[in-house]
Amino acid sequence: MKQDFKKYIESYIELFPDLNSEEIVFLKSYLTIEEYSKKGFLFKSGEVQKEIGFICKGLLRRYYINEKGNKITTGFINENKYATDYPAFIRQIPSKYFIECLEPSIIIKLPYDKIQEGYDKFKLSEMYGRLIAEYVLTVQTDRVESFLFKNAEERYLDFIQQNKDIINRISLSHLASHLGIERQSLSRIRSKLTKK
Repeated sequence: MKQDFKKYIESYIELFPDLNSEEIVFLKSYLTIEEYSKKGFLFKSGEVQKEIGFICKGLLRRYYINEKGNKITTGFINENKYATDYPAFIRQIPSKYFIECLEPSIIIKLPYDKIQEGYDKFKLSEMYGRLIAEYVLTVQTDRVESFLFKNAEERYLDFIQQNKDIINRISLSHLASHLGIERQSLSRIRSKLTKK
């Protein structure tokens, strides 16, 4: 397993091709890697996320619990994506979300304070930090806008188009919750589309 961990760390470092050797040494020295079981939590609502997580292997979902006690799925995070409640993470305040593993997962983690230290020390770290922030912001904005400007069927079709790699790994209940509809409505949409 240790050999696999080394491979995951090397693959992660390759995502930052412009880093010089000093920057790579700095980054590598603070990365940790952790295994999570299915139903394990990266963090829970009310906790401050101290490290940003990068998914090497596995699938997670982000959800919150509404006033009726229902778990509302707001996103899925699979391989090569960052698992974070980014606005809470950058402010180091308690998150309103849970991030739960839907599969056994392997996650690389980098502490918040070391990210900030990297920004101070290295110009490129700031650039990569900005790119990550832009990606997270785009994903969140796309989700909000899908509710404002699209109907449930369009949201479903968009989701399938953009998530071919995970569509068979998530439950219909979680997907329906993510799309903001009841499971029966999702079943109707699916059956209508198969008849087309």
